[in-house]
Amino acid sequence: MDGGTLQNVRTTVDEDEVFRDFKGRRAGIIKALTTYVAEFFDQCDPEKESLCFYGLPNEEWDVTLPAEEVPPELPEPALGINFARDAMQEKDWLALVAVHSDAWLLAVAHYFGARFGFNRTDSAKKQTKEKSSVSNHSSSNKSKPSTKSVSESTKYSNSAQPKDEEGDEEHGDTLCGACGENYAANEFWICCNVCEIWFHGKCVKITPARAEHVKQYKCPSCSNKKGRP
Repeated sequence: MDGGTLQNVRTTVDEDEVFRDFKGRRAGIIKALTTYVAEFFDQCDPEKESLCFYGLPNEEWDVTLPAEEVPPELPEPALGINFARDAMQEKDWLALVAVHSDAWLLAVAHYFGARFGFNRTDSAKKQTKEKSSVSNHSSSNKSKPSTKSVSESTKYSNSAQPKDEEGDEEHGDTLCGACGENYAANEFWICCNVCEIWFHGKCVKITPARAEHVKQYKCPSCSNKKGRP
């Protein structure tokens, strides 16, 4: 199969070359199914062996036997497209060939992308950058008091959630250290950095806006212990 590979699959190939290869093969397939459809139809004789329809990088096409080597150098097109030629209406058969050809074109492009590892370096850099960003965010929030409120979860919540908060069905297990009432999903809560007990914001007179400016929150009980021996 002449011209069937990307310059015999060189060891260094960039995305532009793969795209040019894809465009060339696609142009060849379109040419066979439109401009040279009569010739293409004749070459797909059902009396012949199982044939494959190839689009070539130089915008040409070929109907021939599949590659002899196993596995082949490139993904192979659908085998035996000629057998169904006379069993279907011509337009339906051509549409079926076109669908299989599109799938093959994508398979070849993905093959080159996987083989030459496009964007591996960029992906690794992106992952490193994201990990660094998460690490810095965690460090900046380490000393801040924990707060929670479903209505404002994005703005006020951080990783230091209460130990019993593993699912929505368990939120009710958290009790306010002031009033003893259960956790309610639509209420603002704050955790004491000393005793690690959670409180309704309204019970300890702390609002979400004020909590943003508090580095270390101490509940009233822990604040009163400050002057004791």
